Amino acid sequence: MADVSGYGNVLGACAVTLMALQVVWRFLPRQRKSFNGQVVWITGASRGLGRELALSFARAGARVILSARTQDKLKAVAEECAAVSPRRDAQPGDIVQILPLDLATAMVDVHAHGARANAMFNAHGVDILVNNGGVSSRSDALSTTLETDMRVMAINFMSPVALTKAVLPGMVQRGGGHIVVISSVQGKFGLPYRSSYAASKHALHGYFDSLRSEVASANVGVTTICPGYIATDLSLNALRGDGSAHGAMDATTAAGMDPARLAADILTAVAEGQHERSAAGCPRALPCSSMGISSACCSGSWSDERAS
Repeated sequence: MADVSGYGNVLGACAVTLMALQVVWRFLPRQRKSFNGQVVWITGASRGLGRELALSFARAGARVILSARTQDKLKAVAEECAAVSPRRDAQPGDIVQILPLDLATAMVDVHAHGARANAMFNAHGVDILVNNGGVSSRSDALSTTLETDMRVMAINFMSPVALTKAVLPGMVQRGGGHIVVISSVQGKFGLPYRSSYAASKHALHGYFDSLRSEVASANVGVTTICPGYIATDLSLNALRGDGSAHGAMDATTAAGMDPARLAADILTAVAEGQHERSAAGCPRALPCSSMGISSACCSGSWSDERAS
């Protein structure tokens, strides 16, 4: 096996540099966007990170549209959002709306949900779209059926594209908006047994990095979030090569970042108009030394790429 200690030292030095820059950024003046009254549409909102994002935006005074497959779970999250919203004089329906959506259906149907979302809250239109819903994979490329590859790509890449195309014209017409994409550090590099998942996340970066430059003049922001492992049910619902559910909680996922903490970081990234926000750490269950990486990387810190 090749000696990777040198790479580990380089990565460690990079992580220390990122942490130092992060400290400097904290003391720089920043213009922050207010979410009060904004209509925020969140996919994958019934649990995990999506639920925490919904609660965080609701606490910030936003009007929230919740989408996922399970309507009963969405109703429970909707009640939580209404309870934490500062809009005390508003009726629950003026704070949160439910729009059931299966991201694995035909893209024309996924796209059609955009018109329904735009019609909510007295046809206000979607101010912020959070493409959070997704699925992971747990198989090598050789053992993965083409159908499974296509399903992962449809859910993780094509559905965010379809939803973005549905709400973007309204944002441009109104003179502003924001698209948020939940990617992964695996959108930056691939790992074994994640070929389908990594490919779908890489595709997100290519598409939405290009889109960012296209819509900047229309005052539409695009923020890509690249977390590492998050303590959610992602591994339980990951797809095996034959398309069946993985059905197991991976140790790395169980030891991942608290989704509530991540949600708070995402709201900061959106409020500040950051282009990209990436985790600079690894889960406690996966010692850095086992990967040939300096322990300095395990800070759990974040780096960000700010709009100029």
